[in-house]
Amino acid sequence: MRILNGIGASPGIAEAELTWLAQPDLSVTRVNGLDPAVEKERYSRAAAQAASELDTLYTRACETDAATAQVFEFHRMMLEDPDFCDGIVEALEQGSKAEWAVSHTAEGLSKIFSAMDGDEYMQARAADVQDVSRRLIRILKGIHDESTKFDHPVILAADDLLPSQTVRLDKKNVLGFVTKYGSSTSHSAILARTLGIPCIVSMEADFEQLIPGSTVAIDGSTGQVVVNPSKEVLAEFKARQTAHQADRLAMGLYKDRAAVTQAGHKVLVAANIGGLEDIDAVFSYGGDGVGLFRSEFIYLNRTDFPSEEAQFLIYKEVLERLAPRPVVVRTLDLGSDKQAPYFGIEGEENPAMGYRAIRICLKEPHILRTQIRALLRASVYGNLNVMFPMITQLRQVRGIKSLLAEIQHDLKAERIPFSQEVQYGIMIETPAAAIMSDVLAREVDFLSIGTNDLTQYTMAADRMNARIRDQFDPADPAVLRLVKLTAQNAHAAGIWVGVCGESAANTALTNFYMDIGIDELSVAPAAIPSVKRAVIESAPESANLLQIG
Repeated sequence: MRILNGIGASPGIAEAELTWLAQPDLSVTRVNGLDPAVEKERYSRAAAQAASELDTLYTRACETDAATAQVFEFHRMMLEDPDFCDGIVEALEQGSKAEWAVSHTAEGLSKIFSAMDGDEYMQARAADVQDVSRRLIRILKGIHDESTKFDHPVILAADDLLPSQTVRLDKKNVLGFVTKYGSSTSHSAILARTLGIPCIVSMEADFEQLIPGSTVAIDGSTGQVVVNPSKEVLAEFKARQTAHQADRLAMGLYKDRAAVTQAGHKVLVAANIGGLEDIDAVFSYGGDGVGLFRSEFIYLNRTDFPSEEAQFLIYKEVLERLAPRPVVVRTLDLGSDKQAPYFGIEGEENPAMGYRAIRICLKEPHILRTQIRALLRASVYGNLNVMFPMITQLRQVRGIKSLLAEIQHDLKAERIPFSQEVQYGIMIETPAAAIMSDVLAREVDFLSIGTNDLTQYTMAADRMNARIRDQFDPADPAVLRLVKLTAQNAHAAGIWVGVCGESAANTALTNFYMDIGIDELSVAPAAIPSVKRAVIESAPESANLLQIG
């Protein structure tokens, strides 16, 4: 028996034979000097077939889950995305083979997403780019669609699993899957949670110790993989499986309930989203609104800054579709670790502490001015809240307020309507902001605690560095003391406070968050029912158990 570990990305227990997922040969070589007209025609036919396949997948997915279907609508949109298409066409016009043009363009976009060390959500979009690319290359090479059918129960092993592969898994015989790479925020992981398939991702070096044909037991909650488990371990896993099945049935009872503690404290359980394609998931999982709309999504995959009008149309649609639910839009959070090339920001040795987020926007206010104008114009179509990331100093907040006053004055002068009810808040992501939260809270309408960065900066631990994963602990007393201090200062100033980091979905911390009076928890859509349940069933006085003082 051998015990291995990865990151639990979809809860559940499974035990079966381990089988490698067969992958077709989609390798490409660069060939130049071809007839652009011929290659453009080949690509055009492949894109049309890919669109047809995605439409079929979308229709099939709609029959079971709208949130799942949105993944394929997103892939369908990517086929028509100007930046994706223009890159391919440019390579084709230079006489490149269509397969290489697709691969080269997708690789460039994937690198942009993958380089975003501070944002797992945006990193996970690299898999979506690769999924669309693989589909096009497979069609161009004349390879039939990949099969995920098996004649007996298996647990799949793969370097990574793409969304289109995940949704077509034979649920009768594919009991779970494990991957060497990937993240818990990838579309594949989200799909696995929706489909109820346990999965473990990012096994890294442990993945190499898996033995094809061996019996494995996996726990998608803990990330534990047991190779050739003993009878005692199998019995323990079966007991876990029974408990998990009971929990999953219970979750359906909670997604549409109000999250109110036994003491009567009402909490908004909202969703973290990255774009229009995520909105249906907010409804599917019972979200009370959006607690974090990552607006940097709008700036990526472009060759120039998005115009005010382009941004306005996106914000308008988000607000209209979610009204009257509140939507918290985080202003641009890009930097040298996750940038669009047209920003022209030089690389930095320590980008997490460098030129990023609000630091860029206050140094180059035309960027923030355009975004705020678009947001305010859209504010009349719904319930808008705006928050500003990476605040470390009081003068930054006052600089933002001064710019806001100028923009509002300009809009009034131009007779452009905007809502007077918009709330403005800041993110508490650094120890400096947490320590100064009593002063900062008097300047804004709300505080939102970003526990990912707050943990990283407090513990001096890069959250993307697997070798020090044990040092990155959002439940460490040092982090929790800062969270508690922030909540106390927010309430003393008469404003609300939320948590929008990954730990908001950690139900082991829900009691603590309720004890200190957190007013909003914003999580991945699929986590909303379990968080609502944890709030409703929360017990008092957990702060003492966590020994934070």
